[in-house]
Amino acid sequence: MAESSRLMLDRNGLTGEELKLFVPHQANQRIMDAAAKRLDIDPAKMMVNIDQYANTTAATIPTALHQALESGRLAKGDPVVLSAFGAGFTWGAVLMKWVGP
Repeated sequence: MAESSRLMLDRNGLTGEELKLFVPHQANQRIMDAAAKRLDIDPAKMMVNIDQYANTTAATIPTALHQALESGRLAKGDPVVLSAFGAGFTWGAVLMKWVGP
């Protein structure tokens, strides 16, 4: 997750400090913490809900993104990274600018 997320930030000239929100796949808290650390992202900028729902597989990012929106953690123009990994050798990340609901 960290490598693909770093690629998105680097390609777009952004740093972890400039990122508004990091929404990782909610599989394991240690993995999420390690990714945030490698990206130099303040843990407060990482959306975490694994403590509430555990690993909901494919629903982790949409659920976390919805919670971020509902809790006011997203505003128009905010840069957001979504990052996930799956079984085997699948992974991916996307950098997006939030345009609002």
